Amino acid sequence: MDNPEKKHPLREWMSSVYNHKFQFCGIKYHLGETVTAYTLLLPTAFTLILLFVIPLVMVIVLSFTDFRINTGAMTFNGIENYRYLFESSKFWRALRNTAAYAGVKLCLDLVLALAVALMLDSRVWFRKLMRTIYFSPVVVPVVACSLIWLWFYDPGIGPFNQILGWLGIKPLKWLYSESTAMMSIILFSVWHGLGYNVVLLLSGLQGISGEYLNAAKLDGASDWQIIWRIKLPLLKPIINFVLMMGVINAFKVFSEVNVMTPDGGPGYSTSMMLKISLNWYVKARESGGLRKPPLSKN
Repeated sequence: MDNPEKKHPLREWMSSVYNHKFQFCGIKYHLGETVTAYTLLLPTAFTLILLFVIPLVMVIVLSFTDFRINTGAMTFNGIENYRYLFESSKFWRALRNTAAYAGVKLCLDLVLALAVALMLDSRVWFRKLMRTIYFSPVVVPVVACSLIWLWFYDPGIGPFNQILGWLGIKPLKWLYSESTAMMSIILFSVWHGLGYNVVLLLSGLQGISGEYLNAAKLDGASDWQIIWRIKLPLLKPIINFVLMMGVINAFKVFSEVNVMTPDGGPGYSTSMMLKISLNWYVKARESGGLRKPPLSKN
């Protein structure tokens, strides 16, 4: 009669292979765990390569060619496309506009969102209602909000100029003046995205343990000292996330600019990188190539 405790030879071999350890670059690895990890990562890695790496490589390759969209013909032309790009005044104007937009919007976003989050974290009347009010613009599509604000900014019948008139302030041209167009876009973007940042910062504030706050109060710390010495340091990970997402979204801004100032604003004062990229693509598609039509100096 066979011994039931005796293991099958194949099972013993598979177990020894799975538990085998090897060393690579001075680091010891467990073979079974390594194979399992790479097996689980394979679908994600395949998707990443298919949807990100390959398109990125294709974009880099195409940037060194004269590619004809209508025929699919591709001719290598070296850095000719980049030369046209860097010699274009519209490109540098759009780059400056995007950098200015990102810098000013990030500062306003962080300061205002932090102030509102601190207010909502304290004991104020109608706190839940105010949270809903601050977050409501986030769920409304950007295009719809842009059309509404386009009416707000109207120099003749817009509510903003009517309010300025009541205050005895000279009306502004808002989107129709080179000096105020970018400010108008920034104000809209800050208003539309404020609620999202407020929710993130408020969740961080409510996650701070009350033990820290109570201990600080027992030591005689003022409200400002509690904010500066306890709350802000503990909010650092969330603040970094808000800043990172703000930078990404600032360089992707398109919808509000395209709706409010479809031609780039007066004197191209609101022309952004994504906007001129789309304009160049449309011109290239109409002309059949990616060379001189979109990358002219004017």
